Amino acid sequence: MSERNSTATAVQTPPLPRGDDPRDRVVLHFTANDEDWRELPTIVRGEGTWVFDEKGNRYFDGLAGLYTTQVGHGRTVLGDAAAEQIGQLEFYPNWSAHNTPVLKLAKKLTDLAPVDGPASAFFVNSGSEGVESALKLCRQYHAANGHPERFKFISRRSAYHGVSYGALSLGGLAEIKGPFEPLVPGFVQVANTGEDPEGAAEQIRTAIQFGPAENVAAVFLEPVQNAGGCLVPPPDYWQAVRAICDEYGVLLVADSTICGFGRLGTWFGIERFDVKPDIITFAKGLTSGYIPMGGLVMSRKVREALDKEAMYNHGSTFGGHPVAAAVALANIELIESEGLLDNVLGLEQHFGDRLRELKERHPLVKDVRGMGFFWALEIDPAWKDGRELEPADYTRLFKQELFDDLLEAGLICRVDDRESPVIQLSPALTVTADEIDTLVGMLESGVASLEAKLGWS
Repeated sequence: MSERNSTATAVQTPPLPRGDDPRDRVVLHFTANDEDWRELPTIVRGEGTWVFDEKGNRYFDGLAGLYTTQVGHGRTVLGDAAAEQIGQLEFYPNWSAHNTPVLKLAKKLTDLAPVDGPASAFFVNSGSEGVESALKLCRQYHAANGHPERFKFISRRSAYHGVSYGALSLGGLAEIKGPFEPLVPGFVQVANTGEDPEGAAEQIRTAIQFGPAENVAAVFLEPVQNAGGCLVPPPDYWQAVRAICDEYGVLLVADSTICGFGRLGTWFGIERFDVKPDIITFAKGLTSGYIPMGGLVMSRKVREALDKEAMYNHGSTFGGHPVAAAVALANIELIESEGLLDNVLGLEQHFGDRLRELKERHPLVKDVRGMGFFWALEIDPAWKDGRELEPADYTRLFKQELFDDLLEAGLICRVDDRESPVIQLSPALTVTADEIDTLVGMLESGVASLEAKLGWS
């Protein structure tokens, strides 16, 4: 769901009383304390691209859970895969032993991954853990090659790479980093492609040179940056970054936690930009969220360096869980058998066209950007006479009432303002052209309501 009212712009109010209601006994993720969580929907069932709350209300899941349920809700074949694996082997750790589903999944992913092969895979439980694993892997790669002094990392401003301490340090969102400082040293952020489309790649070169270069381990980038609202890079951006990394002996990591498994119409997202990174991290769509799993794939040169060491000094109890791997394999099979990558590519233009038509009808919509089934509308909320909204009005109208109006219209999507106010959409890969039209119609209802409140209509 939307990270409603989640950033530092939220108006601070006295804490709500907590009682015996079960909703008072849970702490939600990235959800402000100054709203009544008891009024938020309790989702009890899902079917296709729809979810239902405890009151029987139906909502179009325009965010695919959280960029995750690629094959839609209620796919019993994935539950069957989990049950079958539990009946054979419910769990055994990936420590000094293999399990069959992970071996099959590793082979499948490394065959699909756009890195120089033969590639290798490592499995964890989430996107944050995948990024954390990649950070350690980059450090160990350079140490194995005789350069332990390469400990610095470069990422982009406003980028989100996870919540563990290394991943949080890598990210570029000050409002979620600040409360936990001091963070891990050695991380630098440069302009994203929304801030400086033409110069963003050269800013990476400058940051490496300033590093100095002999201390820089890797550059981490999402194929299309999520935070800031689906920031699609210029056509030559990724090729330029690849060449810069090669010039200075720096690893290139594509964080495909969101962009992977069909979100952009390809397996890892980065294929849309015709570049081979050294490491790709993933999670979310790997299992369509039916069970947690994440990980990374590494190129041949990274694995060869790792093989020089006694071991990869990283692991977790549940990494490479056999049930999760079985679900991932069944999910990939669904994506393949139902032609969902082709569905995304085939409907990408239709999706974008419908959103751009909406923009032409509504002056508050400043920009439409995205690709595949990953789109954002940038909103410019202001009074019709040009006055900027006061913080309290902004929070109430954009971050609260807009979300509520969209929910009332039957649409779950993301209303966020990390860098700029945006509404984000990322439905299941199964949606049809008619369902896209339905989604856009619900979205337009919410936008029109906001415009009316601001005096535009």
